[in-house]
Amino acid sequence: MSPVPHDTSVEVRPYEDGDASSTLEVFLTAITETASADYTSEQIQAWADPGGRDLRRWAEAMAGRQSFVAIIGGQLAGFSDVSEDGYIDMMFVSPQFLRRGVARTLLVYGQELARKWKASELSADVSITARPFFESQGFAIVAEQSPVKRGVMLTNFKMRKPLDHPPECVDAR
Repeated sequence: MSPVPHDTSVEVRPYEDGDASSTLEVFLTAITETASADYTSEQIQAWADPGGRDLRRWAEAMAGRQSFVAIIGGQLAGFSDVSEDGYIDMMFVSPQFLRRGVARTLLVYGQELARKWKASELSADVSITARPFFESQGFAIVAEQSPVKRGVMLTNFKMRKPLDHPPECVDAR
C-alpha cells in the first residue's frame, strides 16, 4: 500500500469501473486486519475468502449496486453502497484510513441518496467490529444474527436507523 496522504479531506464519488481492484483490496484488508480483533482466524478466512474472489465478478457486483467510494489524497480509502429502500450492503474502510471520518462521510452520502429516493430508514447487517460506529450514528440493533459463510458461523447484527425527511416546500398562497 502507498503511504497515507497528509491531506485529510474525504471526497466521495460514485463507483467507477477502475475501482474494482482497490475496493476489493479494501474489503480484504478491512476484514483480515481490522475485523480480526473480533472474529477468529477461521471466521476471517471464511468471510474474506481471499483466494476465492474473482475480480471480474467483484466488479460486476459493485457496478450492479449503488456503490460509491471515499478518496483521501487521491487514494481510495473506503467504499459503501445503499439501495433505493435504504439497505447498506457493504461499508468498508482501509485500515490505514481508520478514524479519519471515512465511514461517517460514506454514511452521510448514503443517507442523502436514501432520502432522495424517499427511503424511510437505513438498514444494514453489521459486523461486531462495525457495531459501535453504527450505534454512534443513530442505528439501533433489531436482532443478533448468525450467518454462515463457507460453512463457518459468524455473528452480526441487523441494525436500523429511521430517516427524517425535510418537509416538502409548500406554497402557502
